Amino acid sequence: MTPVFTGLIEDLGTIVRADRRSDALVLTVRPAAIAAAALGLGESIAHDGVCLTVTAIHGDSYEVLAGAETLAKTTLGERRVGDRLHLERALALGARLGGHLVAGHVDGVGELVSRVDRGANLVLTYRPPAALLRYVIVKGSIAIDGVSLTVNTVDETTFAVAIIPHTVGATHLGQRRPGARVNLEVDLIGKYVERLVAPYQEKP
Repeated sequence: MTPVFTGLIEDLGTIVRADRRSDALVLTVRPAAIAAAALGLGESIAHDGVCLTVTAIHGDSYEVLAGAETLAKTTLGERRVGDRLHLERALALGARLGGHLVAGHVDGVGELVSRVDRGANLVLTYRPPAALLRYVIVKGSIAIDGVSLTVNTVDETTFAVAIIPHTVGATHLGQRRPGARVNLEVDLIGKYVERLVAPYQEKP
């Protein structure tokens, strides 16, 4: 069964080791709130929105491997020892779906364009790859580094979200500065609908 996530971050883990192995990267991650000993080998965990498999457990930390395809299409290859990652374990059957359905398959890398602190919330504006913008709709959902957020505004090249103080404290999104690159996963329902209706659309 394919793992599913909700975009509600459980923990901020710290990279304690990063080893290159041929064209792959092995990350050793130390979670803060999730007990590493409680994890199972083969378990799926989203790291900044990227679904990776636990391959080893060492006391208070665990290992995952990011292959060449993952490194090419996400920001994980840019991460360094000491960096923190959003962690979320796969959704259990019967659990509450508090965010939205997230597959952990990153669609593209976007860039933080601006941040405006409005006191009650922090407005973050991102520039996604042009091909993804058609899936981004006002009041729709998007996962940014694995965090489920609601889109506030969309224009020809960017979209904006507003995060509340709780999200600022529970994630690293509020600490990022313009120019920072983030993993984006658009709403998968929109992608499925597009695929299903494509054969019935009129050809020019």
